[in-house]
This record gives sequence, structure tokens and C-alpha cells, in this order.
Amino acid sequence: MTSPLTALFTATSSVCVTGLVVVDTADYWSPFGECIILLMIQLGGFGFMAITTFFLISLGRKLGLREKLLVGESVGLSWAGEVRKLVRNLVIFTLVAELVGACIFYSQFSLEFGQGEAIWKSIFQSISAFNNAGFDLFGGFRNLTVLSSNPLVLLTTAGLIIVGGLSFLVIQDVLKTRRLQKFSIDTKMVLYVTGVLLGLGMLIVLATEFTNPNTLGPMAFSEKLLNSFFHSVTSRTAGFNTISIGSMTEYTLFLTMILMFIGGASGSTAGGIKVGTFGLIFMTMWSSIKGREFPGSFGREFMTSQIFRALAVVMLSIGLVCVVVFFLTITEEFEFLRLSFETVSAFANVGLTTGITPGLSIAGKLIIIVIMFIGRLGPLTLTLALVRTQSVSIIRYPREIIRVG
Repeated sequence: MTSPLTALFTATSSVCVTGLVVVDTADYWSPFGECIILLMIQLGGFGFMAITTFFLISLGRKLGLREKLLVGESVGLSWAGEVRKLVRNLVIFTLVAELVGACIFYSQFSLEFGQGEAIWKSIFQSISAFNNAGFDLFGGFRNLTVLSSNPLVLLTTAGLIIVGGLSFLVIQDVLKTRRLQKFSIDTKMVLYVTGVLLGLGMLIVLATEFTNPNTLGPMAFSEKLLNSFFHSVTSRTAGFNTISIGSMTEYTLFLTMILMFIGGASGSTAGGIKVGTFGLIFMTMWSSIKGREFPGSFGREFMTSQIFRALAVVMLSIGLVCVVVFFLTITEEFEFLRLSFETVSAFANVGLTTGITPGLSIAGKLIIIVIMFIGRLGPLTLTLALVRTQSVSIIRYPREIIRVG
């Protein structure tokens, strides 16, 4: 008999495409339970607004301007036109990508499992990877550690994670434009920041874990490169792991927390504050350091309102993480770093853990449930609220200088 808390935790983690679990998915849940988890992952990956719109369209209901604006914001649009077509293409693209991934996985899983089990594991792995969920069906809380030497499975999983984390709008812009110079500034920012984070994360993981006997140490150099790259990819929001997270050095855990906090692109299946938000703040800071009055990048100037919203998202996210860590240190007996790691992983909907999730108290599990849900809705809800409540003020106050630094 499943306890209500276990069911609630698993359901929240599934629909928020997080991947944190208090019981092993393959060992604990029945095939029916696995199907429900997979369905919630798929719906959660599409996004609440996008999937609602899809059902409204399927029922033949017309969308009003307000509904189009809300859906547009939820998938990263700044305009309300062609939302119907966008959502339809989003669903088609998702299903095609997942089908391709499942076929590749089947070519490997069929060598080890029976046909029926291989098909189910392939479908589950593909949907979980594309939606950046991190759930697996390999049992024993092993995740992908049993496949750390299989480059085809790992690279396919990484590819699905990256594509799912870039957002459909970025993929659409790349496929339609096909020229870097003509990409929108949003696409350029997402691709640039994603590439830098993936490369930098891989190099740092390789350096810090190279001789660690419990992670990369025993592997051949080619496998070290592969697993370092995979960890850099999955840390951004997916939650799969090929090496023991709990055995990593403190340096690597801290780097992983930074990558988790940043996350993927707006309107994607990824969590975190989003790479666009991080890129916007970083380039604004860089412009300030260089003495530029008007911050921008790629030959374009940033909108002041976007900078303010990005700052609000970052500061509120940091504040939320700090508050949750504070309460977890009261309710739990684990180390501060592990509690901080668990909190950032839950907030960013990543799903990586140092192994403390099943050992959390009832209060701790409830806190993680809440932050997973807030993490999935928080930055988006905040942005929508700020957009809807904007007002034009005709009152301007005298300017005065506040000392900074």
C-alpha cells in the first residue's frame, strides 16, 4: 500500500519533470504506476499553459486575446499571433523527437532485455530525457550508472536533453533561418550561453573528478570525457547520472548547483532561472564594467523592463532557495552542502541528489514538494504577473545617487 506522501511526492516530481524520488521507480511501482508517471512527465513537459491550449484547440474552442498572450508568454513568445499553429507544431516536434530517441534506445536495450521490456524502457527513457525529467527504469536507484560506458545511449540521452532544454522556438528559428547572423537575439543568447556552460562544465568536472576513485578515476580517458560531458548536460536540468553524485568532490557539487540553478531556455522543458535570464544579467553586468550606458549584446540593446524582470527573477529565486535551506537545516540532520544541493535540485526541477531524498523527514519531503511546484511555476508566474501589472506612470521623481560597491 503506497503512502499518500509517497504518491504526492512522486506525482509532483513527475508533473514538474524534476526526477527526485523517495522510492525507486522500477522496483516500487507497477507497470500501471509507471504509465501514470510517464503520462504526467509528458504533460508536465508540454507545460500547463501549452497543454491546456492544445486541448482547447482539439475541442474546437476559440482562443481569446488574453489566452493567446498567456500561452505566448508560457512558451517564450512576445506576441499573440499564431498560437494555435505554434502549439500544434510543438506537439508534433516533441512526439517526433521522442520517437527517434526511442528507436535508438531500442537498438541498445533489445540486446539486453526481452522485446516488450526493451520497447517500454526505450519509450520511457526517451520521453523522460526529452522532457528533462530524470526518471529511469533500471532499478536499485542506479539511474544510468549501469550504462556509463555506452556512448550511444548517453549521447542520445544528452541530445534529447539539450534539444528539450533549448525550447521549440529556438529550434524553429535555427531551422528556418539557418544563418547565425540572422538568428534572433534570444536564439543567439540561448545558444551562446548553453554552449559556454556545457563546455565549461565539462572541463571543470573532468578536472575535479579526474582522479576520484569513486567517480571518474577508474574509467578510461575516453569514458572520462564522455561522462564529464554527460554530467555537464544533465546538471542543467535533467537529473540523470552516470557517476555517483554523493561521491563527488565538494568543488563538483558546488559547480553542479550553479548549473542547476541556471537551467535551460525559457519555454522549454527545462527548469532553473533560464539561460536567457542569466545571459541578460551577465551581459548587463559586463556592459556596466565596460562603462556602457545602454547594456546590450550581439549588436542589440536590451529593454530596461526585461533587465528589471530578470533581476527580480534571480533575486527572488535566490531568496526562495535560502529560505528553504534554512528550514531544511532545522528539520533535517544532513550536512549543509547536501541540503543546499537537494534544495537547488528541487527548485530548478533537475532531480539530481546526493542520496538523501528517501531519508528526508515528513516535513522535509513536504518542503521539497512545495519548492518543486514553485520552481516549475515560480519564475514563469512572476514574469506573467509583472507583465500584466505594468502601468505607465506620469509621475517622475527627482534623481539622486546611491553609492554602489
